[in-house]
Amino acid sequence: MSHRQDDEDPLLDAARASVMAVGVRRTTMSDVARRAGLSRQTAYRRHLDVASLLSSLMTREFARVLEGVREEAAAAGGPGRTRVVLSVVEGCRRLAAEPLFARILDVDPELLLPYVTQRLGGVQRLLIGELSEDVAAGIADGSIRSEAPATLAAMVELLARGAVLAAHAEREDGLDTWGELGIAVDAYLRPA
Repeated sequence: MSHRQDDEDPLLDAARASVMAVGVRRTTMSDVARRAGLSRQTAYRRHLDVASLLSSLMTREFARVLEGVREEAAAAGGPGRTRVVLSVVEGCRRLAAEPLFARILDVDPELLLPYVTQRLGGVQRLLIGELSEDVAAGIADGSIRSEAPATLAAMVELLARGAVLAAHAEREDGLDTWGELGIAVDAYLRPA
């Protein structure tokens, strides 16, 4: 999930600053270009519109979070299922706490609806691809049931997506979202 080429991108950094300051809907290419110290024309050469710029920003930022978690889970060792559960739960927890995600959810939550009801975003596709690899490793070591890795990964991503999107909801039932997510993912992947 490496996005190293975007790590030092002043345009993406400026887009993040703009979203944090005014939200997604009020972010303009002119403001982003000004914050980055670039001309508007240069900004438009790199991204066709604000939507593509913001998509690149979200992919970079959210992939950074998930990449770090995946590396930690791999370093922790253990069976494949344990690593998948750890990376999913910790990745969701960190993603829900990520300031950019929280800002979007707080100010422009309707922008996330297409990623729930219509299509997968770039980070979701990357996550499913990498989860597929991790699930395949768990199948190989016998800790995950033998099914198509991509199918199992897609369902785990769907569970994770729901947990992340609901993480900021006010709850009165005391639900331990991350603990219960771990139990659900572990049980779903466990061999019969």
